[in-house]
Amino acid sequence: MPHVFVTGGLGYVASHTTLVLLEHGHSVVMLDNLSNSFERVYDHMKKIAGDKADGMKFVKGDMRDAPLMDRLFAEEHFDAVIHFAGSKAVGESVERPLEYYANNFCGAVALLEAMRKHKCTNLVFSSSCTVYGMVEKTPITEEFPLAAASPYGRTKLFQEEMYRDVAAADPSWRMLLLRYFNPVGAHPSGDLGEHPLGVPNNLMPYLHQVALGQREFLRVFGGDYPTPDGTAIRDYIHVMDLAEGHVAAVKLLLQDAQLGCKAVNLGTGRGTSVLEMIKAFEENTGAKVPYKVVQRRAGDTVAVWAATGLAESLLGWRSKRGLAEMCRDQWAWGSKHPKGYSTDAKEEQQ
Repeated sequence: MPHVFVTGGLGYVASHTTLVLLEHGHSVVMLDNLSNSFERVYDHMKKIAGDKADGMKFVKGDMRDAPLMDRLFAEEHFDAVIHFAGSKAVGESVERPLEYYANNFCGAVALLEAMRKHKCTNLVFSSSCTVYGMVEKTPITEEFPLAAASPYGRTKLFQEEMYRDVAAADPSWRMLLLRYFNPVGAHPSGDLGEHPLGVPNNLMPYLHQVALGQREFLRVFGGDYPTPDGTAIRDYIHVMDLAEGHVAAVKLLLQDAQLGCKAVNLGTGRGTSVLEMIKAFEENTGAKVPYKVVQRRAGDTVAVWAATGLAESLLGWRSKRGLAEMCRDQWAWGSKHPKGYSTDAKEEQQ
């Protein structure tokens, strides 16, 4: 049974990935400092995992805490690490770049030091399509130039460069850098999902808050893009598909001693416009989403979607869930837990 260390384990993608790891027979230790997550997530995960819950445990802490990391690696003898932990708001990173470099990049250095000391050299990194910067054509392949456009994006890109350097210097390292696109949706139980702190930066959680009546309307940034309906196009991928991609990556790491360090896109290979997503949400949930088209947002790209050939050939993985599942599962989470993990028992919709 592979034993996996998951950093940022109570976060959105990490928590869903941990549940899929359990389903595949892995055991998991999750580390999270709760700076952008909720301890209650763990209770929700245990409920969903059922009799498999004994295969995971949660440790509160920071990967920059060297004594803690040393103790965990010495006691647990991890077979692989999936590194999710990090701050992730583009706008905030512009305002607080030093904090982002300290948390994201320096945290990654501390993680690699612990891994090297304890001879755990299998790493899956939660990267992002932000490393491609402002692309002008699609689909995006892994060979596209790298040019992150924000401090957040650069913390991802600089980590990627560090991992490539480490693997080049020592061939015992096996690393997969998963560049994923726009995660949406929730666990189909409706008991695990995304809970952004403050005003959501991403479309889907904002959209479901509007559908719940918590916000008056959705602002659609730009209606004059050169796209079929004038709104921006993105590659939205169901979080459960994304989770399964991480599990496929762990499997490959443990099988291929000559893997080295490789970057792989995780997306659907299909683009969906903002208006298409609104329509799909309304059709699949019965909820209404009032919206207003406003001016374009600075820094937004016209259209972004992934080329998925490498993920299919290397990992044997492809996305399976479409817009209908993304919207239904998002709504199951939002309607059942209207205040996310802050929803009390009386408010939860059974």
